[in-house]
Amino acid sequence: MSHMLLLALTSVEIQYCLIGALFIAAAFYVGRIFWRAFFSKTAAGCAKGCGGACGSIDVDQLQRTIEARATAQSSR
Repeated sequence: MSHMLLLALTSVEIQYCLIGALFIAAAFYVGRIFWRAFFSKTAAGCAKGCGGACGSIDVDQLQRTIEARATAQSSR
């Protein structure tokens, strides 16, 4: 009977170890996402980490594009 109790305790301890390992892995994953979003040099200011220029919008170029499309549509 004491053998069954020892097996049950081992089973619970294994479950706790697995839960702990999953928690540590999840914390590492979330921490890595935050680190890359705020401190990574390759992200170029973009939270997606794509390295594109999505963080810097050229308003003047955007205005010229809108005006050019409006002019092209009005001349049709």
